[in-house]
Amino acid sequence: MHNTESENLSKAVEKWLVLIGNPNVGKSVIFGALTGRYATVSNYPGTSVEISKGMARFGGKRLGIIDSPGVNSLVPMSEDERVTRDILLNEDIGSALQVMDSKNLRRSLLITLQLMEMGLPMTLALNMYDEAGERGITIDSAALSKLLGLKVVPTIATQRWNLDKLEAAFYNRAAPGTYATVYHDAIEGGIKKLEPLIPKNRISARSIAIMVLSGDSTLAPWMNASFSPEDIGRIEDIRASVQARFPEPVGYLINKARLRKVDSIVAQVVKQEPLGKGKIASFLGSVTMHPVWGIPVLLLVLAFMYEFVGVFGAGVSVDFLEETVFGTYVTPWARRMVALAFTPGGLIFDLLVGPYGMITMAFTYAIAIVLPIVSFFFIFFSFLEDSGYLPRLAVMVDRIFRMMGLNGKAVLLTTGILETKKERMIVTLLLALGIPCSAQLGVILGMLGSVSVGATVLWAAIVLIVLFIVGLLASKVLPGQTSDFILEIPPMRMPQFSNMALKTLVRVEWYLKEAVPLFIIGTFILYVLDKTNGLIAMQAAASPVVVTLLDLPAEAANAFIIGFLRRDYGAAGLLDMQRDGLLDNIQVVVSLVTMTLFVPCIANLLMIVKERGLKAAIWMSVFIFPFAVLVGAIVNFLIRFSGVTL
Repeated sequence: MHNTESENLSKAVEKWLVLIGNPNVGKSVIFGALTGRYATVSNYPGTSVEISKGMARFGGKRLGIIDSPGVNSLVPMSEDERVTRDILLNEDIGSALQVMDSKNLRRSLLITLQLMEMGLPMTLALNMYDEAGERGITIDSAALSKLLGLKVVPTIATQRWNLDKLEAAFYNRAAPGTYATVYHDAIEGGIKKLEPLIPKNRISARSIAIMVLSGDSTLAPWMNASFSPEDIGRIEDIRASVQARFPEPVGYLINKARLRKVDSIVAQVVKQEPLGKGKIASFLGSVTMHPVWGIPVLLLVLAFMYEFVGVFGAGVSVDFLEETVFGTYVTPWARRMVALAFTPGGLIFDLLVGPYGMITMAFTYAIAIVLPIVSFFFIFFSFLEDSGYLPRLAVMVDRIFRMMGLNGKAVLLTTGILETKKERMIVTLLLALGIPCSAQLGVILGMLGSVSVGATVLWAAIVLIVLFIVGLLASKVLPGQTSDFILEIPPMRMPQFSNMALKTLVRVEWYLKEAVPLFIIGTFILYVLDKTNGLIAMQAAASPVVVTLLDLPAEAANAFIIGFLRRDYGAAGLLDMQRDGLLDNIQVVVSLVTMTLFVPCIANLLMIVKERGLKAAIWMSVFIFPFAVLVGAIVNFLIRFSGVTL
């Protein structure tokens, strides 16, 4: 946005919270989570470096937030680092929130010590806490907090986990910290001589004195504006006299002293579990990446996932929750309570406990059917993440993905780690077309788990073949090149139960916050359509497609309608039909193939609009809908024509 907007925002804010951290530690994710769309982007005065400013509201209070450029040191070696230092020096900063990479605490703590020297009230966010756990890294956040005298909060920014606990930074109740770095006597002497000469500033005179002794030439403009030529001469004499005491640059000695302090802190608060030392771990690490022997391992992993998620999660767990908990207790009790207050068969009664009621459908689907399935899937996926298997899978399938204009990193199914526009566009298309979200995949496995292994293999084969063909064609049509395949391969290890539990709980919390409200909205839409006879009209309109081409019951149209809101909600509708005996095994496979390839849900569509633009989102949707129906119709015809039994 224009600088004028940024200036208007600055006038409305008395003090700012500044986000500081190394590059790629999640600062911008936290900034976006706090400010939403209320942000401006402008060049910092006199530079070509862009900074983001936004407004957040917490408990009725408004707070300005600055997302500073990523830095490795506050003694600038680049324009980005100089801008961050100047923000601290010149802006009216009320407090700082340092976003740290939990996987590399040593690198982050180097900045922490410099910020503490500035005397800024600050809070530490130990971000990527889950990724640290994947690597066997445990950080004692309570001990770190006590040692530094700062509030320390473990966070997972991408999941918005614990962001609400950063209130110390939000309300300017953060402390400057109590941990101090003491330097060589000669350097400390120089600091004491410089401090009286430095005018009162937003940051401590000690920190500015240390910058001067470090030989920070980028301070020259500020010093020329703040000191007389005589004072600058005295400051330079003090700096030169301190430097004369050492053969190495004083800046090097200061940094060396900080690193010793950092190493001392890390030794006290960080524990690294030995990873991949045994012969078994080494063997598994090699075989899982092998282009031939890695395939049986992958099949074994998929088989275990089928049993764990599809059979135990969707069978035993769903049966218990849906039939025993909801069927025997929750739903009958809710019907009795609602009947005491509202007339049975009336609008409010049906809205709550009717065929499309909030309790009988929305919460039953969300809690009794989908929640246990996705919980088991999240547990299993956390195991794969923490074991180190997923990066090895990326290596194994790299050759196949190369044929689609991608590289092995695409198997991780996120556009953020891909480097070229072509790769990101292809993966976006494949995500929109045929990659089930975690919740939808869990429900699909639940449905297939009650059919047969053959049905599961058939569904997976069809979807993978379709994705491969579409990816191959897209790679030929879209311009651009494929990036090099460079990926960190962590050692194989036995996952920590505590970290798996944390990640599962965070993802379940995300599901409850993000999915359940859409289940309620979707149920309400079905309720309104049912009361206005809109469902009958839509079923009639969809009959040529759903009934004739796909050989599905007309009621299946409802699942595809609500599938646009949430794919897992649509899949849950199909699962409910299957459990009621409305779908045979062939119809299960056909419906799941079509639902998997169906138009993106609202969340997916908005993501495409945000990352690729409205035009790309429209073209993808226009292509996907008829394509999904066509593939479903072909699968239905071939299965029935061939006489295959499932």
